[in-house]
Amino acid sequence: MSVIFARCAGESESVRKAGREVDLLHIFGPYSSVRAAKVGRVFVRCGRRAGGYVTDPIVGAEPHVEAGSGRGGVEGADSPPQERKMSRVMGRLVPRLLTVVIVMCNTGNLALAQQGAQGGEWRHYGGDLGGTKYAPLEQIDRTNVAGLEVAWRWRTDNFGPRLDFNYQATPLMVGGVLYTTAGWRRNVVAIDGATGETLWLYRYDEADRGEMAPVRASSGRGVAYWTDGADDERIVHVTKGYHLVALNAKTGLPVTAFGEEGVVDLYDGLYEGLDRPSVEDGQIGLNSPALVVGDVIVVGAALRATAPSRAFAAGFVRGFDVRTGEQLWIFHTIPQPGEFGNDTWEEESWRYSGNTGVWAPMSADQELGYVYLPVETPTNDLYGGHRPGDNLFAESLVCLDAKTGERIWHFQFVHHGIWDYDIPTAPALVDLTVEGRSIKAVAQVTKQAFTYVFDRVTGEPVWPIEERPVPASTVPGEQASSTQPFPTRPAPFDRQGVSGDDLLDFTPELNAEARRIASEYELGPIFTPPILAGANGRRGLLMLPQMTGGANWQGGAVDADAGILYVASVTNPTVAGLTNDPGRSTMDYVGGGTRRRRGSAAPQGCGEIGPLGLPLIKPPWGRITAIDLNTGDHLWMIANGDTPDCVKNHPALSGLDIPRTGKPERSGILVTKTLVFAGEGAGLFATPTWAGGPMFHAYDKQTGETIWEFELPKRQSGVPMTYMIDGKQYIAMAISARGEPAELIALTLP
Repeated sequence: MSVIFARCAGESESVRKAGREVDLLHIFGPYSSVRAAKVGRVFVRCGRRAGGYVTDPIVGAEPHVEAGSGRGGVEGADSPPQERKMSRVMGRLVPRLLTVVIVMCNTGNLALAQQGAQGGEWRHYGGDLGGTKYAPLEQIDRTNVAGLEVAWRWRTDNFGPRLDFNYQATPLMVGGVLYTTAGWRRNVVAIDGATGETLWLYRYDEADRGEMAPVRASSGRGVAYWTDGADDERIVHVTKGYHLVALNAKTGLPVTAFGEEGVVDLYDGLYEGLDRPSVEDGQIGLNSPALVVGDVIVVGAALRATAPSRAFAAGFVRGFDVRTGEQLWIFHTIPQPGEFGNDTWEEESWRYSGNTGVWAPMSADQELGYVYLPVETPTNDLYGGHRPGDNLFAESLVCLDAKTGERIWHFQFVHHGIWDYDIPTAPALVDLTVEGRSIKAVAQVTKQAFTYVFDRVTGEPVWPIEERPVPASTVPGEQASSTQPFPTRPAPFDRQGVSGDDLLDFTPELNAEARRIASEYELGPIFTPPILAGANGRRGLLMLPQMTGGANWQGGAVDADAGILYVASVTNPTVAGLTNDPGRSTMDYVGGGTRRRRGSAAPQGCGEIGPLGLPLIKPPWGRITAIDLNTGDHLWMIANGDTPDCVKNHPALSGLDIPRTGKPERSGILVTKTLVFAGEGAGLFATPTWAGGPMFHAYDKQTGETIWEFELPKRQSGVPMTYMIDGKQYIAMAISARGEPAELIALTLP
């Protein structure tokens, strides 16, 4: 294999080559822009916004320089792409790093290793295709982070008929421009990354179909980006009502050659050739962005959590041609006859069972051409009596060939799921060294607080995963799996199951009351099945991690250079009980019947089910855990967030020294070359009212020590990202507060 590489003028960083990997930041420097690269006769043009462009020598090529003209390259090479003409602002923006060429013997494939976000940009929801949420930027470090100040704020209050105050999007940054979704109607917007100025806006009017969509974040979590490496740049968008849209990144106008005038109806082709009813409005949508792998757009689905009957819509995964919108393939997450796994849906339950979609973001390895799907629970979340069997590919990580949709390998984390333990977040792709072996790995964090680590090429576990016996179900008609898979390394990053040892113990009196309250519930280890509400005098199963996790859509972040995972999680139980409720579903049982009746008096303390309104389980209630994926060892764990006021000021705790407890909310995490950044979470969905907070923290990567904290105008509600423009590093994120317009905010040094 031969590698073509270059270094821009004035940059002295060494080039690092390892197999097929090339560290682009070291090649081109943090502030340079590769304007184009061609296989064969290669030119690379480097530049800054001031002055002309300079083309540096490339191995095996003679440079041709036309300083200041905007032209340059190897003699005879194609001309570089046209300059952006979006606006006065866009005219002065120099697009960032577009491509690096790696020329391999007997192949023209281009490869990009899982190195985090490169070239000062943030081209994918997770920074890179591998979902690391890592950028090797280091301008902001522990010596100057305290100097961060607000660069700009961008508000969403004019982007829909009512406020969408739970803003979960993470913007992309390409060529100095942020691309994201915003507002109740899920508009797509382009924003100047240096000033916060709106450059363009797009909205697809879906009328009632959009209003009825089963999405929990109307604004969505972002968009995807694609370029042909020349002058065709596209923003790929999934609407609230489940349409796929391709927009010109320069203008925001639909790409008319894509689908029908830029739009593909994702209802079409979903059940083609299958004996399933057509999709109805309100059954299917998607919060997460699509994923573009090469020239294929991979699209998942999100569906209603509680189906009205055992027969419901299924969320199959599909691939579309990024240029034309043509559907290329479909992967049946509920296998059909003749497909692998069909026999795990006994009594022909594959015919009618639904959900089993991919609502979380996905990850991909472009070099391998593989896409990794985190699949959710089947219909219904807590009861599987109508779908006997293990139910592949529910609650599995599935690796597909992105071009064909062919299954390469899979691993099922929960057999016959009855806990709502969806796989909630994109797996992280990272290259590890384990006991001297180099492994291209994929790490999946889960709601149940496990981290499963595999060879992402073969699907082989990096450390043994054991099938262990788990309790049987007592619910009539339910046939729970007798075993579940337990990874032997790393250890769980949060508490699993509930026993007397987990109960609040600030004082002996509080602990005694906590034990009395706990006696009203079924307790047991993880994978103890839900019970019928009221059975044997118990309200339901006290479930930990709860149905939303452990980890959830925020997931974790991985230092791609060091192989260290940082994951946020919640320690706050939920009550899982089942009831027959024909008004909600014709299934034998659905979740419910576990609510406590409250008196007319105001709730005590934090309003929790524990003693005197305190949490029932002892802290920490929110945490961040650092795990070395090279060894499987935990490096540190910290409580994420201060002790809430409803605990600090509780009269039963007067005079006690309560340690920092954290708050029961997950934070999106960003990792840079120097620091770990995390807020306290928004506390706006499926959390106690006292969860979340406005503080944004910088933590030491090796110890978890708090280096700096900053009070945001609202609470961090999206995963943070970072980028460089004109030699300045920015950190941007969505922030939200109940009843107020959500915003994007960007921080930078003076």
